Amino acid sequence: MKIALLGNPNTGKSSVFNLLTGLRQQVGNFPGVTVEKKYGEIIVGGDSHSIIDFPGTYSIYPRAKDERVVYDVLSDSNHVDFPDCAIVVVDASNLERNLFLFTQLYDLKIPIILVLNMSDIAHKQGKIISTEALQEVFPGTQVVETTARIGIGKERLLRAIQEAPNGIKPVSFLPDSKICSVDDLLCQEKEANDRFTLIGNVIKRIEQKSAIQEESRTSKIDRILVHPIFGYLIFAGILLLIFQFIYAFAAIPMDFIDTTFSNFSGWLSEILPAGLFSDLISQGIVPGIGGVVIFVPQIALLFFFIALLEETGYLARVVFIMDRIMRPLGLNGKSVVPLISSVACAIPGIMAARTISDWKERMITVLVAPLMSCSARIPVYTLLIALVIPNERILGVFNLQGLVLFGLYALGLVSALTIAAFLKFLIKTKEKGFLLLELPSYKSPRWGNVGITVLEKVKLFVGDAGKIILAISIVLWAMATFGPSNKMEKAAIKAEISAKRQHLNEDATARIISSAKLENSFIGILGKIIEPVIQPLGYDWKIGISLITSFAAREVFVGSLATIYAVQEDGGGNKRLIDRMRAETKKDGTKVYTIASGTSLMVFYVFAMQCMATLAVVRRETSSWKWPLIQLLFMGVLAYFGAWITYLLLI
Repeated sequence: MKIALLGNPNTGKSSVFNLLTGLRQQVGNFPGVTVEKKYGEIIVGGDSHSIIDFPGTYSIYPRAKDERVVYDVLSDSNHVDFPDCAIVVVDASNLERNLFLFTQLYDLKIPIILVLNMSDIAHKQGKIISTEALQEVFPGTQVVETTARIGIGKERLLRAIQEAPNGIKPVSFLPDSKICSVDDLLCQEKEANDRFTLIGNVIKRIEQKSAIQEESRTSKIDRILVHPIFGYLIFAGILLLIFQFIYAFAAIPMDFIDTTFSNFSGWLSEILPAGLFSDLISQGIVPGIGGVVIFVPQIALLFFFIALLEETGYLARVVFIMDRIMRPLGLNGKSVVPLISSVACAIPGIMAARTISDWKERMITVLVAPLMSCSARIPVYTLLIALVIPNERILGVFNLQGLVLFGLYALGLVSALTIAAFLKFLIKTKEKGFLLLELPSYKSPRWGNVGITVLEKVKLFVGDAGKIILAISIVLWAMATFGPSNKMEKAAIKAEISAKRQHLNEDATARIISSAKLENSFIGILGKIIEPVIQPLGYDWKIGISLITSFAAREVFVGSLATIYAVQEDGGGNKRLIDRMRAETKKDGTKVYTIASGTSLMVFYVFAMQCMATLAVVRRETSSWKWPLIQLLFMGVLAYFGAWITYLLLI
């Protein structure tokens, strides 16, 4: 069967999906639209079924772009994703509102399973739900109680799936109901009123409340976490703690990975026979792969904390408290989700802006989301911070390198909000924005869900970014290895003569010859062309090459430098990239990487739109090249002058 997993937001739908599929899941897009869908395989009674996790929605009829997918699929029985069976996940503690979507799906007359999730929360609130009465009200429906986040109810749900094809719908919940046009608002309003009237009667029949009901733990916690003063202080403290933790605990595995790949590259250059193929492996492929793998620890930790905040229910509180700050800036609280999502990657962040109904607020969110420092910038930040920022403590507690990382993220956030306030006055609209938000109950995180999320995101990073970085590393190696006619050979001869005059040893002579050949290769010539433009920022031509290649993806910057310096060393030695960068000097003998030039580079990457994929998604979301080109221009200008001013202040 093809099974649809449906439900309101914050009902634990993702927990049910993870409970059923485990690691047998993939991420893709629905046909024809850039809306993410998760799909997986489950085995029940020897049969394999596919299950699709649809975007959360309160009704079949959409109010946002991602909800439109549900309508498009369910209103067309010939759609490729039209289900043979539906699993509808509802919050057992908030049944009246959740049953609205369920009754709409029930009236489609497809086999349906009603999952009463979060049953433990309902019991704590003193709510007793009769599953027998529910099955009487909705004949043919199988009702299953679960607490998916801790794994309760899985076997009952699998049995229900096995029996689902036998489900029949002798009657409709709402007589003569059918899916109407998405634009027929009057018909939808009448249907909604009729459904809620019937649902109210159902609730009286199926739900009982115990006499004693205490104030919930969630309400007590919210007195502090959504407080108009303490709420912001706690959120800032949590962010600071996260970045301190990431920087402190990721350093050990990152150093190990860096050293391992450096040693492996040096070992290969020694044992493999001399030739182009050996150079390609030791100077191109291995450094390129190392440039991907080294940042897995930090990216895994970042996604771990984001998943943790979402699992516990705290992320919704962040949306709520930030609405007060966002609204005067032309945004609303829902803009926080795209902005926080952009800390992982701007692409899902921009796509998440579909939940914002107001066009102006959605457009401003899309335009400023890439200013949030994404995980692709982490390789750049961490390399440069380790290179130019001292590893010391402030006040004996705070790691200076961790504080700088936090400052870069804070700079991105402040810049995004400032630009948003400016765009508020440039973009005109008559719509009035509003925030409609449900605050879920606080829950202990299900570590299995957190682990699956982290694994999924790391796989995407290694798979998607890895392919780009590896491909560009090979291209860069080729451009650094070859040059026009005999130019490289002549430069090598000239360098060798100069080395003999200086009576240099064999290693120093080899380095000078390799550097001369690199400067006269195709990549060296290109770098020299752009060097006058970037020289005022404190950069040399090698950095310039890495800036160009990182337009494919920001993290390519590190892989490009790794390849360039590996070729420059001609495969000699097993130095780590950071050690090679520390030793890099200009022709006058001064260091290339100083606090001024390194910090300038960090600021450049805070502001620069160095991601073609993000531009393509903005084009897709706005249906115009106008907005991505505006975005590319203002972020480019901001990056150049921000980096220039930083360099001048610190030089």
